[in-house]
Amino acid sequence: MFLLVYLFVFAGALLAEVQLDGRQTVGFYLRAAGGDLLHALPVATLAGAIWVAIAYRFNQAIIDTVTGGRDVTRQEQPRLYNLLENLCISRGIPMPKLKIIDSASLNAFASGLNPQQYSVTVTSGLLDRLDDAEMEAVLGHELTHIRNGDVRLMVIAGIIAGIIGFFAELAFRLFFRPGRSSSRGGGKNGSAALVFIIALVLIALAWLVSMLIRFALSRSREFLADAGAVELTKNPDAMISALRKIESRSELEGATSAVMEMCIDNPRRGFANLFATHPSVQNRVQALVKLAGGHDPGPILTLADTGASPSHDAGLNT
Repeated sequence: MFLLVYLFVFAGALLAEVQLDGRQTVGFYLRAAGGDLLHALPVATLAGAIWVAIAYRFNQAIIDTVTGGRDVTRQEQPRLYNLLENLCISRGIPMPKLKIIDSASLNAFASGLNPQQYSVTVTSGLLDRLDDAEMEAVLGHELTHIRNGDVRLMVIAGIIAGIIGFFAELAFRLFFRPGRSSSRGGGKNGSAALVFIIALVLIALAWLVSMLIRFALSRSREFLADAGAVELTKNPDAMISALRKIESRSELEGATSAVMEMCIDNPRRGFANLFATHPSVQNRVQALVKLAGGHDPGPILTLADTGASPSHDAGLNT
């Protein structure tokens, strides 16, 4: 993905060379853009590093602002706190922060870029609807994302995709704004027009590939996190039951796509599912049945009969 940033810079250099002189050959433009790229490498690298550093420092605060997540203590949520603490103690994992979003939707996510930032956020709806075994499975899923470095990987991948997407939109707005003249260096010849098209295709390709890589990473990581939850809890049925309850009830109203990508389930789908960040619940359940020996109760059409107050017996004693 970092290489895609440099591909984007090369495409931008091609556009700039065409704008400066529209009467040269394709070979001239390619050589000139290559030289521009070499000169721009330090600047592009520094700009990317600054962008990552800003996100590294403020990403959790931004997520909390967008979602309305708030820190909770053991005194406020003893059931949730002790379930997570027991999982951490059993595997020697540092305890992440716990956060709750006041929402009726059923979802959860892990976030953070370092041990000081790591946190697990759950919705109040999830806490109300899942029993202790199911809640433990969800917490195990999110802990696995932290243990595997997924949260760091996905945040950085999102940052890089954001850089490419921002400048791609800027380039298209700049070169396709109404009333813009064709070239400051006079009318373009055929070679200049071809290079102009090539540059735009490279920009679009860099954006598309960055998104596909990002989403492919996310999809594979969800399967691994489900497996990690089973490893931690030794209860594949609880993970399956939790996924079935979450299914079709996970949309966080007002959440950005970047936040939904971090969640245990993201119901939003793109074109032909190429831009789906998560495998379907059905596929995840099938994997747990096949590889972990779980039992699938099938889709849960209503939670009316499963919304009783969850048992608070498990996990209350550390």
